[in-house]
Amino acid sequence: MKLLKTICLSFMGVISTATYAQDFDANIQIRPRYEYRNGFKSLLKTGDSPTSFISQRSRLNLNFKQDKLKLKLALQNVRTWGDVATTTTADKNGIAVFEAYAEYSFDDKWSARLGRQSLSYDNQRIMGGIDWIQQGQSHDAALITYKTAKNQLDLGFAHNANAENLLEPTTAYTTNYKNMQYAWYHTNIEKLNASFLFLNAGYQYLKTPIDLQTDYIQTYGTYLTYKGKKWDFDFGLYGQSGKSSGIDLGAMNAGGNLGYTVSDKFKATLGYEFLSGKDQNDTDTKIKSFTPLFGTNHAFNGFMDYFYVGNHKNSVGLQDAYLKLDFGIKKVKFSLTPHVFYAPNKVLAAGVEQDSYLGTEVDVTAGYKVYKDIMLVAGYSQMFGSSTLETLKTGDASKSNNWAWVMININPQIFSTKK
Repeated sequence: MKLLKTICLSFMGVISTATYAQDFDANIQIRPRYEYRNGFKSLLKTGDSPTSFISQRSRLNLNFKQDKLKLKLALQNVRTWGDVATTTTADKNGIAVFEAYAEYSFDDKWSARLGRQSLSYDNQRIMGGIDWIQQGQSHDAALITYKTAKNQLDLGFAHNANAENLLEPTTAYTTNYKNMQYAWYHTNIEKLNASFLFLNAGYQYLKTPIDLQTDYIQTYGTYLTYKGKKWDFDFGLYGQSGKSSGIDLGAMNAGGNLGYTVSDKFKATLGYEFLSGKDQNDTDTKIKSFTPLFGTNHAFNGFMDYFYVGNHKNSVGLQDAYLKLDFGIKKVKFSLTPHVFYAPNKVLAAGVEQDSYLGTEVDVTAGYKVYKDIMLVAGYSQMFGSSTLETLKTGDASKSNNWAWVMININPQIFSTKK
């Protein structure tokens, strides 16, 4: 509380003494979430028992604007209820900086931003904020933006180290990527929106005990969206190349959605995504599996996170066909999405090729606005795995593998002023 008062008073002091037009606002987010995990991310094994817990994000967002200058500071604490004693003198995770940046507008088209910031583009398949996880995702980066009414170009740069070193370390930096450069261009052509992305990320590794190397992975592609009166669609196509730990890389990703709005309260969307992989008996050393490096992967391929959320990397790839039904009943918004998963590459068990069918997952979510700044959201997911999924993940597909959660998002604005 003392920290919050100090920060707000400091910002108010700046506002009261400056002579430029200024805006300042502050908002707080309190977001506890209960989860029941019973086969989440992987199939249950014999002897496994379900678990449950409550996690919470507490975030303070401070936004300041003065003429051509913008500042943002977002502080947060992420905790699991009960991870410290009731009489603790110190928090387990403490307060972390989620965002802390300054942005300067050179004119009405060009601007630059420096500092810790969330980088989120298009459908967040390649670069996203991962808002689902309580800590979110942000980068230490520099961003240059050119923006007009119908066009935007972002150029991003990052260079990471583990400390203010005097000499180059002899061990690889593995906290994040070592460095990153990207270009994102977006344009509007009437009802069609098109984006193009080129991302180059460098990762350090020890080639030999005395040879520290940095390999680069390039991800490039396009994302298109169209929205009509009833019909809408989106389509993304990306390739990957470069090297990872000295091994050549070549992979691809393609996915799209076709939606039809039946009424104000009902919409149906048919979707499909393909992520390349590698046959388990492929002796070629080349990496052929696509990796969505900084994407909000929880939003794709089922909410139970069986694929590409800290897992399934350099595996057999994935085909995901699904139907999403969004509908409302009175003041509650529902979403029902069955996914059917297939492996596009060979899965082997004792040298015998398995059926490509991996399983079916059904996701159900419901959202209700309790009050102006209070949203209640809940979900339930069930995985009906196959014997092939057992081969990939181990565990027992015949068990009832499911996941349920309830989350309350409280996000009021607590202070706002203009001068």
